[in-house]
Amino acid sequence: MPEPVAAPFRAPVPSDARSWDMARSEQLADSAVAGRVLADLADGDERIAVLTADLKFSNRTVDFERRHPERFLNVGIAEQHMVTMAAGMATFGYVPYVATFASFVGLLCAEQLRTDLAYPGLPVRVLAHHAGISLGFYGTSHHATEDLGLLRAMANMTVVCPCDAASVEQALRTTVDHDGPIYFRLGRGRDPQVYAAGAPGFEVGRIATLRAGGDLTIVANGITVSAALQAAEQLAADGIEAAVLDAHTVRPFDAETLCAAAAGSGRLLVAEEHNVVGGLASACADALVDGGIGDVRLARVGMPPDEYALIGPPTHLYRHYGLDADGLAARARDLLEQR
Repeated sequence: MPEPVAAPFRAPVPSDARSWDMARSEQLADSAVAGRVLADLADGDERIAVLTADLKFSNRTVDFERRHPERFLNVGIAEQHMVTMAAGMATFGYVPYVATFASFVGLLCAEQLRTDLAYPGLPVRVLAHHAGISLGFYGTSHHATEDLGLLRAMANMTVVCPCDAASVEQALRTTVDHDGPIYFRLGRGRDPQVYAAGAPGFEVGRIATLRAGGDLTIVANGITVSAALQAAEQLAADGIEAAVLDAHTVRPFDAETLCAAAAGSGRLLVAEEHNVVGGLASACADALVDGGIGDVRLARVGMPPDEYALIGPPTHLYRHYGLDADGLAARARDLLEQR
């Protein structure tokens, strides 16, 4: 069982302008490690190449460019073309990594992801960063709250949602030779630490149990994992023991671990930076039904099913939608009161 780090949430306070500063994102995004990790891997693997759509500073793929400029391509604002280019490169033996905002690659490029990558099963890795509502002020066109629903439905597509720098690194290092395409749903590079650096235990397709507890189970991934751990600490102070699961792989989904935890606690709270329809909560509900697990109450915390996210600082939005520790703890207490 991986050991989470007892680390406080270090995101800027809501009034701090750095919370949404894109101009200085390279300096601020200290957990955007993909560029550096891929550069390390590329030192000994000539197949690895990186493409980005004019966002090398926002996603820090510039770290790869500085060390391997001959295998770095900035295609400009041409996301669909970038995915198709990567597919072509994969047919010649490369393992390409494409990087841009999740709202662009996960939604705008849905056809290319399906037809050019998933259908032929090509080993292209998608770094879909600034997922969910993490772009805050940039508005609905830059929010990605439907991408998991789309990607979960694509045959041959692996979908992974790491929660911090350490888990991003482990996910990248352990999947270089993974069959078929992978959609890595990433944050904005200012994500709180959950795992110790270099900690083993990350396995695609397996839920990680970060905390044991028999009163209820909190399932989270991405940015919500840290909030779930903090919420569990608040609940423990009131004598409520909550298990916390990091469901970092949404497809293929670890139904066995999920069902065992749900059956043990009888209460399942799912927190996701996504519409509550189609994403992690839906994967959990599917697992419970398919597994014949009855008498489990499930509550969903995320974007309302028939609304688009408000526009504002990410920290304000997380609090508004109950995706912070206080919100999750309050929803957990409500769930426990239900009979």
